[in-house]
Amino acid sequence: MTLDTSTLLLILALSLIPALLVGGGMYLLTQRYMERDYRKRLLEIRLKNSDVILPIRLQAYERVILFLERITPSNLLIRVSPSGMTAPEFQAQLSQEIRAEYTHNLSQQLYMSEAAWQQVKKAKEDVVTMINQNYQTLPENSRGTDLAKRVLENVLHNDIDPTAQALQFLKRELHEIF
Repeated sequence: MTLDTSTLLLILALSLIPALLVGGGMYLLTQRYMERDYRKRLLEIRLKNSDVILPIRLQAYERVILFLERITPSNLLIRVSPSGMTAPEFQAQLSQEIRAEYTHNLSQQLYMSEAAWQQVKKAKEDVVTMINQNYQTLPENSRGTDLAKRVLENVLHNDIDPTAQALQFLKRELHEIF
């Protein structure tokens, strides 16, 4: 009994179909297993990262909140004494103090949202602006104590705290994280 070519091809095709189905099924199962394993490992890495990153983020928020508290005009004026300084010297000293504090905490923005960092920058700029505006309203030969007094009066009478909004924003954001 001789088989013609078409019959031989038919037998070959019928033999290959189950092999292809089994091979395709194995490929799909292997692919799904590899994908699930990849997602599982990615999740493990993220959990390990969060164990490390979360405390660092919390520390960053703590440091920035401390920065904002330190540059709040009433706290800043207590820490940086105007005694013996002229108003221009005191204004320069206050600006230098704010700049130094800000530079010291600049890297904390890595661990904060962009919106939070923008609030921090705005608060810093508002404090500097408040000091500069009060300085410009003083008579020419004013003392540092005159500038301190003018800034405190401005804060108390106008109920202005240039850091309050940023502090509230950071605290809200912290409550969302934890």
